[in-house]
Formats: sequence, C-alpha cells, structure tokens
Amino acid sequence: MSTSLCSAPDTVLFDEPLSSLLESVSLYLHVPFCHTRCYYCDFNTYAGLLSLREPYVRALLTEIELAGEMARPVAGGPRRARTIYFGGGTPSLLSAEQIRRLLAACRTAFAVDPEAEISLEANPGTLSGGHLQALRAAGVNRLSLGAQSFEPHLLKLLGRTHSPEDVMQAVRAARSAGFASLNLDLMFGLPEQTMAHWRETLLRALELEPDHLSLYSLIVEEGTPFFTWVEEGRLVPADEDLCAEMYEYADALLQEAGYLNYEISNWARPGHECRHNLTYWLNLPYLGLGAGAHSCFGGRRFSNVREPRQYMRLLASRQRPEAEGETLSFQEQMAETAILALRTARGLHLPSFRERFGLDFWQFAGPRLRYVSEAGLLECDETWLRLSNRGRLLGNEVFLCLLPDKD
Repeated sequence: MSTSLCSAPDTVLFDEPLSSLLESVSLYLHVPFCHTRCYYCDFNTYAGLLSLREPYVRALLTEIELAGEMARPVAGGPRRARTIYFGGGTPSLLSAEQIRRLLAACRTAFAVDPEAEISLEANPGTLSGGHLQALRAAGVNRLSLGAQSFEPHLLKLLGRTHSPEDVMQAVRAARSAGFASLNLDLMFGLPEQTMAHWRETLLRALELEPDHLSLYSLIVEEGTPFFTWVEEGRLVPADEDLCAEMYEYADALLQEAGYLNYEISNWARPGHECRHNLTYWLNLPYLGLGAGAHSCFGGRRFSNVREPRQYMRLLASRQRPEAEGETLSFQEQMAETAILALRTARGLHLPSFRERFGLDFWQFAGPRLRYVSEAGLLECDETWLRLSNRGRLLGNEVFLCLLPDKD
C-alpha cells in the first residue's frame, strides 16, 4: 500500500499517496526581466530588456507545449500538474493578459488541478490595484512580495527601487483584489543591519498580517556588485553570530505570532505553507520553463540556456532549449531526498523513503550520521528523522554527511 504524505501534528503538507505525487509535476515559469538589477542578485535576470517581453512570452508558450508533450505519460492524457509558480526576475512586469495566456497554455499541455496553487512573485513598486485585480482574475491565487526590509537606507543599499510605503500599499491592494494567500520575503544579515533594524522590520511585517514569511540570510555571491565591494573593502559582511541571533529572534517572534516554521527559511499560518516549494523540499518532480530554468524529472536534472535571445531563437524553431543535464544515480537521489526533507520542520518520513527507494534509510546513511547524531544535531523516532533546534543552525554539517562521496 502506498504511503500517504499526510499531515503531521504541527503542519499540513500533502494528504495523498506518495505514488500519486511522484506521477505528478509542479511547473516553474521563469520571467527574467527587471527594471534594475539589485546589487546582491545572482539570479538569471536582466535589466533593459523589457521590449522583449511579448516575444519571450510567445517562446515560453511554445516551451510549455513541448514540455507537455515530453512529460506525457506513456498511456493516458496530459500529466497532472499540482502547482504553478511564476518566478524571476519580476514576473509582475508581465501584463495580466500575458499571464492569462501562459496559464491557459499550462492547462492545455498539462492536467492542472482545479484548485492548484498558482503563485506569482512581485516587486511592490511594480503593482497597482487594477493590475492586481486583473492578475487575480487571470487565475493567480498566491502573491509573493519582495519586501526585503522596512528600513529605507537598507533598501537603497540593496539596490531595491521600492519604499516601505510601497510594500504597505501593495499588501492593501492585494487584499482588496481578493488574494487570500500572501507572502513577504525579508532579508537579514545585511551589511549595516542591526538587531534593532531587524526587529523593526519584523514588527512592521507582522502588522500587515501576511499568511507566509520567507526569511533569507544574505549570501554574497561572486559576480555581484556586493562581492566586488566586499573584495575592495567598501562593504563589511554581517557578523555570523549576529545572523544566528537574528534567525533565532525571528523564529521565536513569528511562532509566538502564530506562524509555523515549517522549513528552515519559511514560516506560515496553518494551511498557508507554499505547496510549490514543498515540491522541492520533498524532492518531487518539477519542470522549470523559461531562460535558465532548472528541472528535475524522470530521474534527470537539467537546465535551459540562460540568455533570453538564445532561448527565443531555439523555440522559434521548436527546439527544446536544454543546455545541460545529468542522470541522477540511485545514491544521489536518496541523498537529495534526505537532505531536502531535513530542511523541513517535519523532517524525513522514514516509511516514505523506504517505499520510494526500496531501502531502509539507516541502511543507506546510518554510519555517516553517527558523528552529527552524537553531537545532538538530530532527533528521531520510528517514523520521522528531523534536525534538532541546534541542528537547524548547523544543518550543513548534517547535509555534508549525506552526500554520496562521503563513502
């Protein structure tokens, strides 16, 4: 009998058989356009290409069609899709009509669940009440706002173009447009950010009563202006101990306010966990569509060409835009499933692991985890393995032990 990934006492995930989930797919649609590029960003995004929006949408429509054909089961109709996520970049720079066309193409190429979660990332400075109402009418039912901070000088330091007032206005307009599921992205561990700044940002965010909060510690990535400025000594990275204090403070504050920390970086009101991102953390199949998008499907991991014009040229001749890919070994699939699940508060469901791989988890990883288990980084019972409170701060130590090359 197939194991059901059912509700745990502290959070709601998926209440259906694992076998059914593994036969379905989530869709990620990448929109690479931005008005300006933030100083910390290393995503596949581009400023100054807004004139390409419509030809890019047409190329994405073609890729959706081709992906539906590729993913179609051997017998039967289109493959089931459980979630759709518009990421970027700034997807809210597309018109509601363009979003509507993309969703219609998804529903033609895939059997999209009637109650599918359909998320769209947005810059608070790019939204109006009319645009939000049109997006909601087009079928988007979850909005993710890149607030990042409520401190004007920190927003300027990041290269963000919106203000704290823009965030508040966007939230009010989104609620008025009928969005019942709303996320705010916030960043901590920023240069020049104090605990007082972080506390004020969290309190301002809670006043807006979002349904979900994603909190990310700044990582200075090579190739970004931030990286150059750190190398030149013009920017001082945040202290690691202060970052840990910020995380622990946020966790305590948000849980007291009724938000569940269901994944290391994510808190939600009960029932508002991001079902699309849970696809990644449970290592379920997903297809990434658009320039530079990544997929994990059919035992393979693969990605598209990054440059939008090259992406459009390939699809103009109906060629799939895959740039590189690899077949995952059995060991890699087991390791990734365990690592991703351990990022969630619920942890790794051991019976599901056994059903999925035909192997008991401890046969796969037991000796590797002895050191981190003795160090108090793990908690376990007969059904679940999860990170302890200390382990959540030192998760990478556990994850490294699970990598296949540790043998």
